[in-house]
Amino acid sequence: MSPARLAALALALLAFGCAATQEPSVLALDRMGRSSSVEPGIARLDVRLREALRAATAAAEVDGVDIVVNSGWRSRAQQAQLFEAAVAEHGSEAAAAAWVARPGTSAHEAGLAVDVGPQRAADWLAEHGADHGLCRVYDNEPWHFELDPAAPDRGCPPTYADPTDDPRLQGRGTRSGRLSPAGG
Repeated sequence: MSPARLAALALALLAFGCAATQEPSVLALDRMGRSSSVEPGIARLDVRLREALRAATAAAEVDGVDIVVNSGWRSRAQQAQLFEAAVAEHGSEAAAAAWVARPGTSAHEAGLAVDVGPQRAADWLAEHGADHGLCRVYDNEPWHFELDPAAPDRGCPPTYADPTDDPRLQGRGTRSGRLSPAGG
C-alpha cells in the first residue's frame, strides 16, 4: 500500500474517532477494564478478542514490540464511509471491495477484527498471533487480524487474497474455524 493510501486511511479512521493513537494498545486495553470512557473502537470489541489482544500485546512487549490498535469496532455508517472513500480512490465498487469490505459484511462491525500497527507489530502478530487466537486474514491487508479460537491448537487457516475472495463477505458460508461477523 502506498504511503499516500496509508495516510488517507489513517486520516479517515481518525475522523471516526476509532483509530491511530500513538500509545501502545496495551494501555488502551488496560484502561478498558477500568474506564467506560475508552473509545468505542476498543470498548465494543468482542470480549474474547480484547482478551486475546491483551495477551498478545503483553507477549509482544517482552520481545520489544508495541502493538497499536489502529482500528477496531466500526459502526455500519463508518464502514460505509470507508467503502465510499475506497470507491472514490479505486474508481469502482468492485475495485474498492478488494481493499474495504462492503458495509454490513465487515468483521470490524461485529467487533471481531482489528487493524494493527506499526508494521513491526503486524509482522510479530503474523508470526505469533496464532498462539493467542489472532489470525491474519487477507494477503493484501497485513495489518488486519481476526479472532480464531481454534488457532492456538490448529494454527491459522490460509489467508484470502483480499476481501473479494472471502466467502463470508459474499454470504456463501463461513470459514472453517473462524467466527462469522454478525450481519455478514
